[in-house]
Amino acid sequence: MTDSSQYAHDDNIQDAPKQPVTPGSVIANVIRGGLIGLAELVPGISGGTIALIVGVYERLIDSANHVLTGVKRLVAGPDRGTWWREVKRAEWGLIIPLLIGMVSLVFTLAGVMEGFVTNHPSKARGLFLGMVLASVAVPLLLIDRKDLASTGKRIGAALLLLVVAVVFFFLTGLGGAPVNNDPSLVLVFFAAAVAICALVLPGVSGSFFLLTIGIYAATTGAVDDRNIVYLLVFMAGAFTGLAVFVKALHWLLHNMHTKVMLVMAGLMLGSLRALWPWQGPNRELLAPGADALPVFGLTLLGAVVVVAMVLVDRKMSAKPQNTEQTEVA
Repeated sequence: MTDSSQYAHDDNIQDAPKQPVTPGSVIANVIRGGLIGLAELVPGISGGTIALIVGVYERLIDSANHVLTGVKRLVAGPDRGTWWREVKRAEWGLIIPLLIGMVSLVFTLAGVMEGFVTNHPSKARGLFLGMVLASVAVPLLLIDRKDLASTGKRIGAALLLLVVAVVFFFLTGLGGAPVNNDPSLVLVFFAAAVAICALVLPGVSGSFFLLTIGIYAATTGAVDDRNIVYLLVFMAGAFTGLAVFVKALHWLLHNMHTKVMLVMAGLMLGSLRALWPWQGPNRELLAPGADALPVFGLTLLGAVVVVAMVLVDRKMSAKPQNTEQTEVA
């Protein structure tokens, strides 16, 4: 079977294990969604990174793939009669609470985060630097050690991670476009289609992309001001971007899992350049300033927060498994 035929028939790929829906899991997923939404407001932080940290990343990709497959069947066929069955395969007990948390945090804190990032750039980047730095370990811990059994495979893995990190480090240093406070709706559509991939791909920040092309302030302002036309166009672009990207990533996660995790870790490492607290107007890196002590204190705090999130999520994820084992016994 060729790669293209495998991609076309990825419906047979087994999903990541689902978790039972309980009042506690719903509350936890609303909180997770809030954290993901908060990350999407911060240039340099990826919502996909937070989804990976809190342990819902692969389940989200699987669910998004089922929804997009169902919509595609309904619109273009074949098998239009099976579209709803495919949509129901998505893990709605995870998706709905996550969306509630995301939307609530985005509409509540868009203005606050814009002010924090704009008025305290060094402190903001210092906090987020620590969060992303600690997050690099998450995809590495998800690698199947059997895929790195030989010395040659370990060297190849290290080279892949290093190359991705260096390339992305360079890309994040490119100068941004002038601020555009009144972008055309065509630009908004295509910008959203690209930026939404960051919600899916850890290490790539959708907000940073919007900042790079000069429409970050306009977008957060539209959210804060409830600019319905702007937001509808942005949502249409985002859905288009997801439809193109999610299917490919779903296949890659289930067929090249270790390589995908290495690429994600490399993207996170490379993105650290964008989060160095002291930068010039053209994103040139500067030496630490007089505020180094409080900034590095926030860096440490950010790292501690991520480590705590990972430990809490692992403990929560272990409870349903322990319950199932007890019932079987």
